[in-house]
Amino acid sequence: MPSIDALADRLSTYLGPEQVNLVRRAYFYAEQAHDGQRRRSGEAYVTHPLAVASILADMHMDHQSLMAAMLHDVIEDTGIAKEALSSQFGETVAELVDGVSKLTQMNFETKAEAQAENFQKMAMAMARDIRVILVKLADRLHNMRTLEVLSGEKRRRIAKETLEIYAPIANRLGMHSVRIEFEDLGFKAMYPMRSARIYQAVKRARGNRKEIVNKIEESLSHCLAVDGIEGEVSGRQKHIYGIYKKMRGKRRAFNEIMDVYAFRIIVDKVDTCYRVLGAVHNLYKPLPGRFKDYIAIPKANGYQSLHTTLFGMHGVPIEIQIRTREMEEMANNGIAAHWLYKSSDEEKPKGTHARARQWVKGVLELQQRAGNSLEFIESVKIDLFPDEVYVFTPKGRIMELPKGSTAVDFAYAVHTDVGNSCIACRINRRLAPLSEPLQSGSTVEIVSAPGARPNPAWLNFVVTGKARTHIRHALKLQRRSESINLGERLLNKVLNGFDSALDKIPPERIQAMLAEYRLEVIEDLLEDIGLGNRMAYVVARRLLSTEGEQLPNPEGPLAIRGTEGLVLSYAKCCTPIPGDPIVGHLSAGKGMVVHLESCRNISEIRHNPEKCIQLSWAKDVTGEFNVELRVELEHQRGLIALLASSVNAADGNIEKISMDERDGRISVVQLVVSVHDRVHLARVIKKLRALTGVIRITRMRA
Repeated sequence: MPSIDALADRLSTYLGPEQVNLVRRAYFYAEQAHDGQRRRSGEAYVTHPLAVASILADMHMDHQSLMAAMLHDVIEDTGIAKEALSSQFGETVAELVDGVSKLTQMNFETKAEAQAENFQKMAMAMARDIRVILVKLADRLHNMRTLEVLSGEKRRRIAKETLEIYAPIANRLGMHSVRIEFEDLGFKAMYPMRSARIYQAVKRARGNRKEIVNKIEESLSHCLAVDGIEGEVSGRQKHIYGIYKKMRGKRRAFNEIMDVYAFRIIVDKVDTCYRVLGAVHNLYKPLPGRFKDYIAIPKANGYQSLHTTLFGMHGVPIEIQIRTREMEEMANNGIAAHWLYKSSDEEKPKGTHARARQWVKGVLELQQRAGNSLEFIESVKIDLFPDEVYVFTPKGRIMELPKGSTAVDFAYAVHTDVGNSCIACRINRRLAPLSEPLQSGSTVEIVSAPGARPNPAWLNFVVTGKARTHIRHALKLQRRSESINLGERLLNKVLNGFDSALDKIPPERIQAMLAEYRLEVIEDLLEDIGLGNRMAYVVARRLLSTEGEQLPNPEGPLAIRGTEGLVLSYAKCCTPIPGDPIVGHLSAGKGMVVHLESCRNISEIRHNPEKCIQLSWAKDVTGEFNVELRVELEHQRGLIALLASSVNAADGNIEKISMDERDGRISVVQLVVSVHDRVHLARVIKKLRALTGVIRITRMRA
């Protein structure tokens, strides 16, 4: 365990004497604050903040980050207020400590909700100062190193959170060394037996491979020397969790993964990287399609390197990474590699620092749009995918997106408004489905239309957190406006039956009712009615009647136009279509569900005015409606094609088809057909009846 003196000696190599003394002061303050407190292992508590500061010192972090590391548990564990830290060490350090501290004095229903809220708070602090996340990562790293003293259940919970959130964040910030340690420690805590087995197998394999590794290393070094290139060649070791992920994800045996030999070549300049690439491609034949140039197009976390795979001696595959010293430092420590926190804000952050800020800005946008903390953390997890695809806009701008992204993800990455109004896309100049996963190098063009709205089905295939959050947000707004619209129609319909209307009700009466229901504006009440949470009949009675007075049921049905949107749905049990006698069932949270009058599912509540409402179809009803038909006919060749062409001839569309054979001669076909109304359905049935061998056609209802 390092002492404060040993740490101060290390810090003096890159910090000034005044700054080192400030770090010392923070240590002694923390030592006093945590006096008497012990860790689970029995050590004095102050050893933990000292170890966290030591991890940050390895990254050459600035003195304020190191002070925050020393003090990071003071607010949470000792009862010392943020203001006290601010007066002692300055506002910046106090803000960093507060950002790292967990939320206190708040009760959450579940552990997941508490974790989500803590992360949400940390994300907001990160937006103000990115060093918050670096202190938090160092804190988590030391906790992971000392995990064995905790109970099995707690160990697994912390390890799971580390693998799901903190390892991907370290990766997103380009901190490769921290990510690998997180993954290996997390894997060991989650699956101790699997980890031990793979570790032993790797140890054995490395011993057996030593001779081949040395030979390949020698041939690569000789190849560089012949071309007059100076560079360091070293064997690259695969980490335990990386091997496990490949074995699971690619369903490969351990031997297949260890059969690939990995090397890294470090040089001094960027142009030398490309010279080395040419030299090794002359030495061994490259594997087609396995070359990646992350120098020209860096990864989203700022990682730069050339990757190539070669056929080595005896056909052994060799993976090679070629990079400069600066890129190597960047790959290992990411944003912390060349940390230069500017006291003046005039100089804008460059490279990885700028990318990290861009990511944090995106996280903050997700946080503002998310409905709750759990939805937010789900979006962040999605957004932390490590693999990227690189696609082009029609003007040639490169966009980085997570692997598996679709044109909808691309549209939202360009701009929220482009995503919301997207209706189609062209990939490499051909029209393509919006759900098609994008490939690196594709050119994507979005076709948008004013007034278009996001489709709820997009949530089934979008990958990025930004797209998911904005679609949900837009659907919530759309649902609210449609609920208000339907609620107003329902309430006015009831009021009209009593020779009144919403605009005739005195404002003070409406305000009194809103106060009684604890609502702020009339729109909230109308939304509740539209969603089925409050009954229009009950609200109208409260608005019009004095206590105890009974009002008659209003006359006349409510007309359905088919354009009511998300708050009106058609029951799957009886599939009503325009022309059918219908009734509306008000279901809490769902709005109105339209049933046939004869539907058995609502027979018990059919005449209850608080649950059901009489409906009729408007003359200008629009849309397509699904109907299930059962067709019995004699078995013949090309049966499905005959049915499909008959439905098509009547301008219908088959949504679903299934067939079972009742005996060797008669087949029963279930068809789900989309039609406009009963007249259209009659046309479809007439066409089907004209087929030879049709015995019976039945419309299926509950």
